[in-house]
Amino acid sequence: MRIERIGDAVLYNGDCLEVMAGLQSVDHVISDPPYEDELHKAIGRIRRNDGREMISDLGFDGVNSSRADIVKAVVSVSNGWAILFTLAEGVRAWRDELQACEAKYDTCIAWVKPDSTPRMNGQGPARGFECAVTAWCAAGYRKWNAGGKRGVYTHLTNQRDRDGRHPTEKPIPLMRELLQDFTNPGQTILDPFMGSGTTGVACAKMGRKFIGIELDPKYFDVACERIEKAYSQGDMFVEAPSKAEKPADMFANDNHAVAKVAA
Repeated sequence: MRIERIGDAVLYNGDCLEVMAGLQSVDHVISDPPYEDELHKAIGRIRRNDGREMISDLGFDGVNSSRADIVKAVVSVSNGWAILFTLAEGVRAWRDELQACEAKYDTCIAWVKPDSTPRMNGQGPARGFECAVTAWCAAGYRKWNAGGKRGVYTHLTNQRDRDGRHPTEKPIPLMRELLQDFTNPGQTILDPFMGSGTTGVACAKMGRKFIGIELDPKYFDVACERIEKAYSQGDMFVEAPSKAEKPADMFANDNHAVAKVAA
């Protein structure tokens, strides 16, 4: 198993269920798991009227068969929020699994995408938003920083800083707003489906520690590159940690230590 440490981020190139089994608790889990099997199949059938090529394969399997195991691992490792992106069709399935694991399901939030792709075949409305289920995985009352704010997050898909090398990349401003609302500086955020590392980039810019897991070596390399760049650029409000000052085990003296995982 390949493990990279970049600033306050620890990145694992491996299977998320295997890696999470070796982790101690983190403060929150924020992630974008694969879509439902039905959508993966539908993507291959999409055709455009203008002849342009559409994505025919996302490059990874749907989530149906692994959803229960994912939720069990997420609830076990999170000591706060679990925020998991899904399409509207998947909300109930994720909610049911979270409740089965005794997490306190809270609500479904919406990411509104003003620049979402139109439905090119003209046979119905295009998708203009995605959802994320939210659940509290710890004891006691739910805690967040946004008071009575509505759970609606409006951000362009094609931001100016979009990397574009992952088919379902989330915008950095969206992830920054979620971190602002649900987490606090210094906390440890886990993304078991890291993809191209957007959550890690947002954590680097906002003073959160980050643990990312990605199975695909190609996307893992992209995530490493982007997170390294995020630390090198820094943020006007956050001082980037110095690599040279980090001990061999960056979490050795932290309550949220990362357990050693055998390669």
